[in-house]
Amino acid sequence: MSLAVTYEKRRGELEQYFDRTAAAAWARLTSDAPVSGIRATVRRGRDEMRNTLLSYMPADLRGKRVLDAGCGTGALAVEAARRGAHVVAIDLAASLVNVAAERLPSNLGEGSVEFRVGDMFSQDLGRFDHIVAMDSVIHYIAMDMVGVIKGFAERTDASVLFTFAPQTPFLAVALPLGKLFPRSDRSPAIEPVSPLGLQVRLERALPRWKLGRTHRVKSGFYTSQALELVQK
Repeated sequence: MSLAVTYEKRRGELEQYFDRTAAAAWARLTSDAPVSGIRATVRRGRDEMRNTLLSYMPADLRGKRVLDAGCGTGALAVEAARRGAHVVAIDLAASLVNVAAERLPSNLGEGSVEFRVGDMFSQDLGRFDHIVAMDSVIHYIAMDMVGVIKGFAERTDASVLFTFAPQTPFLAVALPLGKLFPRSDRSPAIEPVSPLGLQVRLERALPRWKLGRTHRVKSGFYTSQALELVQK
C-alpha cells in the first residue's frame, strides 16, 4: 500500500522535531524530574493513556510479539515486556531511542525489548500479535492515519491499539494559539479528526476488523482518545 505524499512530508518534520528540537524536553517530560504546571498535566495525561492502552492488552503476553510504534523513551514497551512479550520498539528519533535503551531495566523476566530507529510503518518489522501506537499517528491527516492503521492490521494477528486527537472545542481554540509561538518552539501540528468520521473510514478500510473499546483522556493541555481494533 502506498501512502500519500503528506505522510512522507510529515514524517520528516516529526523526525526533525523529536530527534533535535525537543529531544531534551521529551526526555525530561517522560522522567520523574520536576516539570512546569502545564507539562505536568501532559505527563499525567500520557500516564493515563499509557495505562489505558496497556489495560486493553492481555495481562499474560508470554510468547507474544508486540510492536510499540513510535516508542519514544520506551515506557510502554517496558511494561509490555514485563508481561512476557517480545517487544519491538521503534521510533524515528534516535535520541529518544537512546534514552529508552539507557532506561531499560536489566531484568524483564521472560520478556524483552528490541529498540530500533526507523519508520514504524516499515514492512521489514514483520508480523505481530499486537501493535500499539500511542500518540504517534496524531500528527497525520485522517486519510494517512487510516492508511497506517490499515497497514498495521495487515500484519497483526490480534489487536491494533492507537490514539487519535478528537475534534473538540478546546482543540479548535488551542491549536491556532500554538501558531503564536516562535517557529523554532513549535511542535508539528496535531491533526484533530472526527471520531464518527474516523469510525466510518476504518470500517470501510478494515472489513475484517471491528471497533472495540475507546477512552478519551483530557488532562490540561493533553487531549487524546484511545481506540481498540480487534479481529472479527
